[in-house]
Amino acid sequence: MTNKYQIYLISDSTGETLDRTFLALQSQFANFNYEKKEYVFIRTNQQIDKVIKECAGKESVIILYTIVDTKLAKFLDTECKKNNIPCFGVLGNLILSFSKLLNQKATHKPSAQHVLDEDYYKRIEAIQFTMSHDDGKKNEDIPKSDIVLLGVSRTSKTPTSIYLANRGYKTLNIPLVLEQNIPFLLEEPNINLCVVGLFADAERLAEVRKTRVNVNTSVDLKTYTDVEKIRAEVESSKKMFKKFNWPSIDVTRRSVEETAASIIKIYEIKKNK
Repeated sequence: MTNKYQIYLISDSTGETLDRTFLALQSQFANFNYEKKEYVFIRTNQQIDKVIKECAGKESVIILYTIVDTKLAKFLDTECKKNNIPCFGVLGNLILSFSKLLNQKATHKPSAQHVLDEDYYKRIEAIQFTMSHDDGKKNEDIPKSDIVLLGVSRTSKTPTSIYLANRGYKTLNIPLVLEQNIPFLLEEPNINLCVVGLFADAERLAEVRKTRVNVNTSVDLKTYTDVEKIRAEVESSKKMFKKFNWPSIDVTRRSVEETAASIIKIYEIKKNK
């Protein structure tokens, strides 16, 4: 029987960096059975003590942390050694290495990445724009967008748009339906507009549509999930992408993060032309 690990993630901020790091780490191990507990905004010795007491005596405990205050990080490390708990700092050595390389002291300030600067407000604006331009809404604002995504139903347009928005890109997505015209603004030549098409295997789309369709919707389920009809939709969309010379991405086996990374690369290439 595979041993089940108790993973404790301790952060002095929101925990986002640590959570993403652990996600990347655990994905490298096929037989990693674990339960995860997260502790955020941990900034005192007393808070550390409380977590250590919870861990003490348990089997297969591992602690990962992002704590930029060197004294607090040292305290955690010392307490873990006392209790024979494996403990790994995610940022400590990296901050130290950068400090030496840049020849300057680090601020060691928790949540330093969450300042209310220009980039922060840019992301908020992008999120607001993207949410109000989801699923073909307000297409008259196409020229105001950074990225326009097109694709048939269930090609992950909305989650990809939201992910891009969180990266600061105003994203507008438009569903493609057979025999329905695209917005005229997309047919006009615009060297600054980044339009990307998304498509997927018809069989895969049929399965996704069957499991995710809203039972209360007025959509004809048989037509909506018919593989041959979906195949016609996909082929029609691919022809459209080719007609307008829009780059396209097969999202069949891609995560939202992978798709977004490819879109950002396309955007940067177009922007730097």
